[in-house]
Amino acid sequence: MGQNIQWYPGHMAKAFRLMRENLSLVDIVFELVDARIPMSSRNPEVDKLIEKKPRLLVMTKADLADPKETAAWKAHFEKQGLAVAVLDTRGPKTAQYITKAAKDVLADKLEAQEAKGIKDRPIRVMLAGIPNVGKSTLLNHLVQKNVAITANKPGVTKKVAWLKTSTGLQILDSPGVLWPKFEDQKIGQRLALTGAVKDTIFAKDDAALNLLAFFRDYNQKAIIDRYHLNDDAFDLSDVDLLLAITAKLGFKDDYEKAAIRMLNDLRSGKLGRYTLDREYD
Repeated sequence: MGQNIQWYPGHMAKAFRLMRENLSLVDIVFELVDARIPMSSRNPEVDKLIEKKPRLLVMTKADLADPKETAAWKAHFEKQGLAVAVLDTRGPKTAQYITKAAKDVLADKLEAQEAKGIKDRPIRVMLAGIPNVGKSTLLNHLVQKNVAITANKPGVTKKVAWLKTSTGLQILDSPGVLWPKFEDQKIGQRLALTGAVKDTIFAKDDAALNLLAFFRDYNQKAIIDRYHLNDDAFDLSDVDLLLAITAKLGFKDDYEKAAIRMLNDLRSGKLGRYTLDREYD
């Protein structure tokens, strides 16, 4: 990419402070990652903060990701000892599925509670994730028409808002978003392509060139078919290919307008299902 994409230490510091203050109130943390960038959308500092708190890694937007890659990433994370839930955000039974996954993670704790005569106590959940990872969509599936309630919890002077679900979860609303810290600019590029960082902080034509470089190795046919190109289009350099697509779209020499169209096509699934992260290390 032509310029470095910066992260936001101020926002992140606030989010971590809120997480740290409220972590003791919850039974489990749902760590949300985008299935298209399952590693790039993780914040490595979350591990240190959560420590031994039970966690469910929720791979969102699986309906937009390459299913083979999603299965490989799920297996990769499970080998690391993480419980993983793969989420098609359009699924009608999201609430039931995610609640069962949380109960599986907390099985020992729930069994111990039941032995003490504590039954049907709501499971308290904190959501953690970077921007545009699908937190709002998940909340909408879980909470549906329920409204936020407030409750005083021990050790906290201010009131904390909780969202109740019909499946027995109480979700903390909300410790804020967690921006990733990325020294590796490849991560910044992938976050830009999926819309996790604001479009105003990177050059669209650079992002489009990264998109073409990815599809050159990944799925040339998706680009050729979408933009009605010749079969040998990828004999061109990425720059010349961007110009050819600009012309095909009828934008004359406005390659930035073409770049924006391509980014929108990528994010909306019009270039097919794809996974940008492909290194399991």
